[in-house]
Amino acid sequence: MEEVIKTQQLTKYYSKTKEAEPALVGVDLIVKPGELYGLVGPDGAGKTTLLRILATVMEPTSGSAHLAELNVSKQPEKIRARLGYMPQAFSLYPDLSVMENLRFFADINGVPRKRQKTRIDELLDFARLTDFTKRRSENLSGGMRKKLALACALIHEPEILLLDEPTTGVDPVSRRELWQLLTKVIHQGVTVLVSTPYMDEAERCKTVSILYRGRILITGSPNELEKQMPFRIVEVKARPRRILREVADQTEGVLSWRAVGDRLRLSVSDSSQVLPNLEESLKREGANISILREARIVMEDVFIHLVEKQEAQG
Repeated sequence: MEEVIKTQQLTKYYSKTKEAEPALVGVDLIVKPGELYGLVGPDGAGKTTLLRILATVMEPTSGSAHLAELNVSKQPEKIRARLGYMPQAFSLYPDLSVMENLRFFADINGVPRKRQKTRIDELLDFARLTDFTKRRSENLSGGMRKKLALACALIHEPEILLLDEPTTGVDPVSRRELWQLLTKVIHQGVTVLVSTPYMDEAERCKTVSILYRGRILITGSPNELEKQMPFRIVEVKARPRRILREVADQTEGVLSWRAVGDRLRLSVSDSSQVLPNLEESLKREGANISILREARIVMEDVFIHLVEKQEAQG
């Protein structure tokens, strides 16, 4: 099987009025077996809509989608048996304990009773929830709830896993733990499609699609996308910041800049020319330079460039 997930010209309208904006427009997507595929975009980009269609929760307006060569519109029951889906909103039962939630999802997903105990024990250990089996899910921390939701999505040993912004709303430590768990899932041969608004998470994926206003802007590995950008990045930290910003605005070859913490990231046409010009101008203005160097292009630079380009085109 060359692709586990495939969509062709997938389109979704929530309203039939002529003025309605589409949630998805002509989305073509191919996810290969065992791949960690990232769907990246801001709120309202269409990520949740796309995952809901793939999870057989809603129908597309037009186009087609297949999971494991099964049509999502015509064979939803067969797909659900092979699919794990973790929606963005907390989907577990708050008045049930960790153990009760796992048993419930095992039952509704048809896990045989003989297999349930072993599988639940595996997932409790996997999600580090063994000491919390009697705690109600409503009393778990945000990170623990996410780990329990992931365990419930994996209870029937699916070959495909759809995760809708699994780390949104959790602390940095829990985010790291969830990604450690996802790494284990990938090593077990599960194909994972994960949506995220976080560019640092996109860096972890083998393949990334940037989704914006229902359209895929670009697809490729993070390294490939970063190499395609028509600029270089210069990182600079200097005081006073007012002078730094004024110099960045006035230096030839600086295409744009943005503040990141206590420094600026400048998109430049030619770093070999811009770096000495920046240094000369900052020193002439009496600025104290602590960082001035070329930096690696990252997914956040890619995303901002593509979105700004789309906005400029209207």
